Amino acid sequence: MTERSLSYAMRNVPRYTSYPTAPHFNAGVDGKTYAEWLSKLASTDSLSLYLHVPFCRELCHYCGCHTKATRQDAPLQEYARTLLKELELVGDHLQSPGPVRHIHWGGGTPSLLPEQSLIDITGMLRVIFDFAPDLEHAIELDPRYVSKSLVKTLASMGVNRASLGIQDLDEAVQQAIGRVQPYSVVKTAVSYLRSVGLTDLNFDLMYGLPRQTLQTIRETVARTVELRPRRIALFGYAHVPWMKKHQRLIPEHQLPGSSERMELAAAAREDLLTAGYQAIGLDHFALPEDSMAIASSNGSLRRNFQGYTTDQGEQLIGFGVSSIGKLSQGYVQNMSDVGHWRRAIDAGQLPVAKGMALSTDDLLRGRIIEVLMTDYECDLAQVAAAFGTDPADLSGSIGRLGELADDGLVTVDGWKVSMTEKGLPFVRLAAAAFDAYLEGNSTGEKRHSLAV
Repeated sequence: MTERSLSYAMRNVPRYTSYPTAPHFNAGVDGKTYAEWLSKLASTDSLSLYLHVPFCRELCHYCGCHTKATRQDAPLQEYARTLLKELELVGDHLQSPGPVRHIHWGGGTPSLLPEQSLIDITGMLRVIFDFAPDLEHAIELDPRYVSKSLVKTLASMGVNRASLGIQDLDEAVQQAIGRVQPYSVVKTAVSYLRSVGLTDLNFDLMYGLPRQTLQTIRETVARTVELRPRRIALFGYAHVPWMKKHQRLIPEHQLPGSSERMELAAAAREDLLTAGYQAIGLDHFALPEDSMAIASSNGSLRRNFQGYTTDQGEQLIGFGVSSIGKLSQGYVQNMSDVGHWRRAIDAGQLPVAKGMALSTDDLLRGRIIEVLMTDYECDLAQVAAAFGTDPADLSGSIGRLGELADDGLVTVDGWKVSMTEKGLPFVRLAAAAFDAYLEGNSTGEKRHSLAV
């Protein structure tokens, strides 16, 4: 690895699962605004639903999610009760919503909710919304809490895709990150899921974790491949102890250095490709027959708060603490404190804390960034025409690509921007050139993660 490449990898930039990114949301969008936006959803709008459950049995040291640990069932039961009330509250503001094409349960560990509550919440969703015949119904799972009873419940709910948090299968690494999860536990969870016909499985792996070596990450990939999940996400660990205080439990001297971090990512990627997986975007891999690989090849791959996705829902409605929704008019984010969220709902108020109304320029730049992140190239003139704007308005952003172009990471041919093979790992840096909210600010701000 060259010193120049290492310098790029160490820069801090957004992951661009949204644009503008969440730090720019503001209190100018409130429950009243959201109610108005919801009322304008039409039957021609396809929908995506996200349900956030901010609870785990224990908090992993590396975790960057909005969640908390609970050993008690009472908070989970109360949360489920309030979530049902939020569904009804949102439903009261809908006039004629279109079909739901995607449902995603995230967290936390959403499957910790009582099984009857999972069934009741899904039933309420069916009352409020129409489910499309090709609905993808996905849930995030902790393999340590997958039981025979749970998988039967998931099947009865219509869940047809499950994502398992694996991270790493080496015992020393697991000890260092506070998530001891033997391979046998993962294998059993996979067996249970497949026994009820739930065969579309995703695994989440991480590189850049403490005590990771080339040998340990390659062994993790080898064991993962043995279980043959349809999709694999390979995320870089974001060490942000100033934002997530529990990450201070990870001794920084045990983290791989910047050069080692890139070598870990490259080794895992090489082994996944050798095993027959196709690279999808920046950090996903899929078997050729999986819908994500198909979407990548036909140009329908998308990127949202779940990362790379096949979700074609035009409007996203979020439920639960801290969840984010995106409608045509802009973003909305729920309150992040469970108590405040519950009290707002019990008072009959939409629990919105902040959001952002989108301008034409926001929509234009957001689309350019998404296309770059999914296709690695973008015809700026074509995108600008779709929004009725002049591509010349993007000249400043093109200028900011100069450094990357000089180093052979990106090419600019007229209005067409393309990542080179060498530049693929640095696509977030190219996307950042089109981020108007980063202008005048350092891309090294600590609120963002490392570029690679």
